[in-house]
Amino acid sequence: MEKKVKGKTTIAILTGGGDVPGLNPCIKTLVYRAASEGIKVLGIRRGWAGILGYNPDDSSTSDRSIQELIPSEVRTIDRSGGTYLHTSRTNPSAAREKEVPDFLKKQFDGKEDVKDFTSHVLKNLEYLKVDAIIPIGGDDTLSFAERLHREGFPVIAIPKTMDNDVFGTDYCIGFSTAVTRSVNFVNALRTSTGSHERIAVIELFGRYCGETSLVAAYLAGVDRAIISEVPFDPKRLAELIMKDKKANPKNYAMITISEGARLIGGEMFLSGESDAYGHRRLGGIGEETGAILKELTGEDVLNQRLSYLMRSGTPDSLDQMVAVNYANTAIDLFLKGIFGRLVALSRGIYTDIPLSTITTGQKRVDVRELYDIEEYRPKIRHVSGKPMFLY
Repeated sequence: MEKKVKGKTTIAILTGGGDVPGLNPCIKTLVYRAASEGIKVLGIRRGWAGILGYNPDDSSTSDRSIQELIPSEVRTIDRSGGTYLHTSRTNPSAAREKEVPDFLKKQFDGKEDVKDFTSHVLKNLEYLKVDAIIPIGGDDTLSFAERLHREGFPVIAIPKTMDNDVFGTDYCIGFSTAVTRSVNFVNALRTSTGSHERIAVIELFGRYCGETSLVAAYLAGVDRAIISEVPFDPKRLAELIMKDKKANPKNYAMITISEGARLIGGEMFLSGESDAYGHRRLGGIGEETGAILKELTGEDVLNQRLSYLMRSGTPDSLDQMVAVNYANTAIDLFLKGIFGRLVALSRGIYTDIPLSTITTGQKRVDVRELYDIEEYRPKIRHVSGKPMFLY
C-alpha cells in the first residue's frame, strides 16, 4: 500500500513481546535516521499497552505512555541490551478487564471476558497525529500490527524474536545473540559436566520452533538435540546418550532441548494462566527429561535451564548489523510512502514483504533437511544453496 508522504511527518515506534539484544540499536537508528529526514518520532512505552493506556482526556497518561524521542535522548542506548521503550505482551484486540486502565474498564458489561479496543488505539494514533507506526516484535506483536494495517492505518513492521520464527523472513533480531549465548554456556558447562562425569540436559527457549536447540547443538558439537517439532522417546534418548557418554574419553554427554519439546504422546510443559495471545508459560521439560534419564540410566544428571540468559545483555555484531539495517530499511519505506510491509532478510538479501505474510504460515525447522529423527541430532544434508541460518 502506497501513501504520499508530505510535509512535517510523525512516526511512532514500539517494542512488544520478549526483550532481545538488538532492540536498542534498532530504536537508536530509527530515531537518528528520522531526525536526519525531518521526521518526528514518538516512542510508545510498554508495547501496545502504551497506546492502549493513553487517554487524550487525561494528560497524566501521556508521560506513562508516550515519549518523544530525539537523538540526544537515545545516544548511548545501543550499548546495552533490552529495550529502552520497555515492553509488554498486551493485545488491544483481545484485552481482559484486569489488563486495561481504569478509564476503559467501564466498557466491560460483565458478560464478556475480553474486548476489542482496536478503535480506541486508532483514535489515539489519530489524536497524536501519527502518520505511520513501526512496531518491532514477534508473531504476537505483529499480528496486531497486521490488524491495524487491515483497518487502513500505515504500518511498517520489523521482526524480532530469538526463536527466529516469524514467517516470511530468514532472520529476526535477537536470534544470533541467543545462539551465541547458548553455544558459550553449553561449552562452559562442559567443565562441570566432564568433571563429574555426568549427563547434561540444557533447556533452551523455543516454543514451537526448535531452531535455537538445533543450531546451538550443531555449532557446539552437542551429542543430541531435542527440538519442538519432533516428539521424542526417552528410552531411545537414554540409549543414545549412554552410547555417547561411553564413547567420550571424559565420560560425559550433553543434550540440548527446546522448552516446547514433548515426549511421544505427551504435551508441552505449561504453567500459569494464558497471556493476551493465548500462550501459557513454558519450561520444565528439561528437568523432567533429566529425571527420566537418571531413572533409566542410573547416571547423575546436570539440569540447566538457560532461559532469560539467552536474551540478556548486549547484542553481538550480527544482531547489531541487522537491527541497524532493518531500521534504515523501514525509514526508506516510510519516505517512499510504502506501508503494510514487513522488513525482512531473504537468502541474505535485505528486502520487504507484505505484512500479511506473517499470518499465512508457520516457520519451523525443516526436519527432513536438517534433523535426524532417529538419532535425535542435527543432520545437515547439504549446505550449498542454503541461507546463512539454514532455512
